[in-house]
Amino acid sequence: MADQDRRVRRTRRALHEALIALVLERGYDRLTVQDVLDRADVGRSTFYAHYRDKEALLTAVFDDMRAQLQGEVDARAPDDPLDPARPAELLFEHAHRNQRVYRALCGRRGGEVVLRHLHGMTRELLLGPLRTRRPDLPVEVVAEFHASATVGLLRWWIDQDFPHDPAWLAAIHRALAFPGPAGPSDRL
Repeated sequence: MADQDRRVRRTRRALHEALIALVLERGYDRLTVQDVLDRADVGRSTFYAHYRDKEALLTAVFDDMRAQLQGEVDARAPDDPLDPARPAELLFEHAHRNQRVYRALCGRRGGEVVLRHLHGMTRELLLGPLRTRRPDLPVEVVAEFHASATVGLLRWWIDQDFPHDPAWLAAIHRALAFPGPAGPSDRL
């Protein structure tokens, strides 16, 4: 059983890596399942045993990223105040540590499907911290607003080839998302 699990993990890792490499080379919209199979050296039936199509493979890559980020968001100390800018800061730090993946999935080589998944992942990360900040506004609308801004800054940063460190981008994000002399906890 352990050998089978190891094979499954190895196959999925090979497919994920092939997808990322091909997106960097050609862009998401221009690649096919066959391209991924050839790069990963995996058979068609093996691919379809794991994923229904290339979008399902892409979703699996995002699910891995989301799980890592959610773990970091959840790891904050329980007595820390709920800072609505912190998930975006963690996203920028995660992107900086995983530049190759983010270049492939979130930079100019990614397609509309990629952007939709990134936007959804970011919105989900923001829902928790934003939920109690403005009870007078629908949390989904507030999260959508902040997700759009966060993804926009992230894409700019990636397309500029990460010219600054994540702390710089987080400070810019905080200043734009929560303007004024007071901290973000005073507004949202």
